[in-house]
Amino acid sequence: MKITSLDPAGCRPLEDAGLGALETERGNLPLESLDVAADISGLIAGVKVAQTFRNPFDVPLEATYVFPLPDRAAVTGFRMEADDRVVEGVLKERAEARADYDQALREGRRAAIAEEDRSDVFTIRVGNIVPGERVTVRLTLSQPLPYEDGAATFRFPLVVAPRYIPGTPLDGPQAGSGTAPDTDATPDASRITPPVLLPGFPNPVRLSLAATVDPAGLELRELASSLHVVEQDGMTVRVRPGERLDRDFILRLAFDASTSLQLDGEGVFALTVVPPELPTARTPRDVALVLDRSGSMGGWKMVAARRAAARIVDTLTAGDRFAVLTFDTSVESAFEGLVEATDRNRYRAVEHLARVDARGGTELLEPLRRAISLLGDPARERVLVLVTDGQVGNEDQILERVGGALSAMRVHVVGIDRAVNAGFLGRLAGLGAGRCELVESEDRLDAAMEQIHRRIGAPLVTDLSLKGLEAHDVTHLGSIFPGVPLRVFGRYREAGPVTVRGLASGAPWEQTVEPTTAASPALKAVWARARLRELEDRYAMGEHELEARIVETSLATGVLCRFTAYVAVDSRVVAEGGPGHHVIQPVELPSGWQPPLPPPAVPMMAAGAAMPMGFQEQAATFAGAAAPPAMAAFRGPGFAKAAPQGKARPRDEFVAEQLATELERLRTPTPDGASGRAAYLTDLASRLAALAAHLGGHAELEALARELERAEQPDADVEALWRRAVEVLTRLAGGGREQGGQKQGRRGAFWKRT
Repeated sequence: MKITSLDPAGCRPLEDAGLGALETERGNLPLESLDVAADISGLIAGVKVAQTFRNPFDVPLEATYVFPLPDRAAVTGFRMEADDRVVEGVLKERAEARADYDQALREGRRAAIAEEDRSDVFTIRVGNIVPGERVTVRLTLSQPLPYEDGAATFRFPLVVAPRYIPGTPLDGPQAGSGTAPDTDATPDASRITPPVLLPGFPNPVRLSLAATVDPAGLELRELASSLHVVEQDGMTVRVRPGERLDRDFILRLAFDASTSLQLDGEGVFALTVVPPELPTARTPRDVALVLDRSGSMGGWKMVAARRAAARIVDTLTAGDRFAVLTFDTSVESAFEGLVEATDRNRYRAVEHLARVDARGGTELLEPLRRAISLLGDPARERVLVLVTDGQVGNEDQILERVGGALSAMRVHVVGIDRAVNAGFLGRLAGLGAGRCELVESEDRLDAAMEQIHRRIGAPLVTDLSLKGLEAHDVTHLGSIFPGVPLRVFGRYREAGPVTVRGLASGAPWEQTVEPTTAASPALKAVWARARLRELEDRYAMGEHELEARIVETSLATGVLCRFTAYVAVDSRVVAEGGPGHHVIQPVELPSGWQPPLPPPAVPMMAAGAAMPMGFQEQAATFAGAAAPPAMAAFRGPGFAKAAPQGKARPRDEFVAEQLATELERLRTPTPDGASGRAAYLTDLASRLAALAAHLGGHAELEALARELERAEQPDADVEALWRRAVEVLTRLAGGGREQGGQKQGRRGAFWKRT
């Protein structure tokens, strides 16, 4: 390797720059700024989000950004602005929207598309951004604010944390451009795993976030931000400039809620019922406590999780039975089956929890199955408590396999993270008519555990129903817990009072609420989002006939869902032949996460030997962080493959798979124009050289890499080099993977269950 000495005076290090950080005068990455403006009125927030992309390259660019939104937020508007042109987005069935977007790019027109991949994970693609141009996309959304123990919470996530992807990699083209391959357990894994920047990457995305609060007639006692330093000007709170997109923004508003029934005049109602002052009758319980000990729980999260689990054990009484399960890629139990909650057994459980450390992968399905099998006595109250960060990608698979069983018991979830997977954890708790408590810091843990202690017992009122309004399409009623108002959205046919009925300690209970008119368009959007989420959960659990109903509801209400997409297409042609470069925006490493140690060198490992415990999750979770930031941003898809669970593949098998992947890319539609194809071949050369080095030397790969390095020289025959690359890789990869074979043919649209 040739090493060139640099003049220290001309190459001064960047302040706070991390290892491997690179900088150019035009910047490295397309996302330039993120602006969030929230208007909070009572228990509903209207939010406007603006993302500005800039093309720092010399060819037209397609930029992809995978980002989070609040899991209950209803996206109701989409707009693209560029070159003094404003294009309003149109909500369409997802396949139709994607076809419109792809056609626009082929025709050289500027276009943007917004898609939902999870209830709180979205993808925006902006194509044909011409060199030096800025394009801004704007989203409009409405979200309800959860209210508990005298305070409402406005939570706005800012980063998609790395997620553990279980399953066997699927053959064929990947669904997205992320770092993890699609698997049979997570068929869209490549869409929810953006590359991760190394710590210290310079010039992060500029963040502007402001929330303006209108108490809406309520007495506001306090505003408090728990994770960001903020500046307050009257009733507006702003995040201090310079904050990074590495944790959720959380604002708590302390005020007293009241029972109310709001009608929007267009057939949508919102009901809020403050918990009544009632005694709770404790019945004998069977409790299964499931604790996540996977690698992503390292650091303060593991300490908080152990404390939370121990506090839950302390809530048990002599009439209860319980089990403690800890899991990563395997499941361990403190006892054989359920045991009585005696002082001795509770002490043994706390001793077991004290020895738990973070390691391995987040294989969540098996511990849930085992916990469900323990909770089989219908004569006792069955309670499952899950303590985790929820950072998994196979949410639909989990709901499909165990969702029905969870709905027959009470499920409480404690989510611990500064970038928690709130959408999935809320879905689990909702299935079991339980509560989801989120803990974003050790400082917050004591307050959260006090709430958990109060609510892990029996709810105040169960078996809820509504009478009046001729209500229909009502969101899940659940139960009423101490300190947590019941909030219900639905449609009505006749205006009038509604009576809420249920059972309190086995006795009938009811409360009648008089209506008021509230001319708020947000009510309809919030109801539609909640309704769509329930339908999507039922679809994931096997009711596939609901697809048409989901699409119809989404299009009728203008609210984005998993089966629809917003697309904005400009009529002006700005780039002949489409984008010549494609970049997926890397994201920050979430605050509080520990970067992984580098894996052991492959030559030192015997073929087929098990990798060290914890490396599987680190490899899948931090695939983007394993290279310098610039490489993470522009790496080829062939380096995203992970070894089968717990195994290290022989080097030749690993390289053969990478070559097959590169060959598929060469055979599929590629950047049009000589400059775009030349740039791609140059990138390919660097990857082939790395593969040759990985093998300890390979004459043909090294020779091909040297040839392709010349692709961007003025006298290079790009088409001949392209054919040469296909010829050599076909020979070395044995013809490549199946094209149109059985494995590829069985894959449906990635946003549907396959």
